[in-house]
Amino acid sequence: MEIRGPVLLPAQREDIELHTLDGLTLVGELATPLERPPVATLVTLHPLPTAGGFMDSHILRKAAGRLPALADLAVLRFNTRGTTSARGTSEGAFDGGRGEAFDVAAAMEFVRERALPHPWLVGWSFGTELALKYGRDHPVDGIILLSPPLHRATDADVAAWAGEPRAVVVLVPEFDDYLRPEEARRRFAPIDHATLIAVEGGKHLWVGENQTRRVLTEIVAAVNPDALPLPTEWSED
Repeated sequence: MEIRGPVLLPAQREDIELHTLDGLTLVGELATPLERPPVATLVTLHPLPTAGGFMDSHILRKAAGRLPALADLAVLRFNTRGTTSARGTSEGAFDGGRGEAFDVAAAMEFVRERALPHPWLVGWSFGTELALKYGRDHPVDGIILLSPPLHRATDADVAAWAGEPRAVVVLVPEFDDYLRPEEARRRFAPIDHATLIAVEGGKHLWVGENQTRRVLTEIVAAVNPDALPLPTEWSED
């Protein structure tokens, strides 16, 4: 079977709830390897909900569908406050990245309670703003930023990572709608240890199987490089 599109490879998938310190219940899913413990954990932060972003945004859905089987990763997806998907609607209302600090904290508390190993924050678009603004407050191994617009995350939020020992990996599409590689190199320059990857032909929404595979490959390269190269075929045997 060719691995592409919405394929779901074998994994343990569990509907979960997260509980924020300001009293909200958020809905989500945890996907883990079927027959062995995960070697690391992706805590995913979805794109802007007011522009259609949610836990099922395709890169995050495909990460959960493929990476537990292909790279021994746990993948946690959830709807931030006020966001709806097929899984359901998280309580509360979109707060422009402010109250969502509690949402990130609730996800990280869940990771702690479940003793999930080596958590990384993986943000896409709006999710990168949350990772940059709040990731330093939590015990993560690093952050992976997909198509960062740097709208709500300020230069000070970026510069605060300069003294951090934790990894910062930035994937910038060549044809991004908001922040392209040349400008991204300037904006992220304060983080000496950041790895900025300009993706030739890439666009903000990472549409198409080639772009999906590139993004998932770069995520695995950061988190569990021993799992590379990711296979493109799956045998049920």
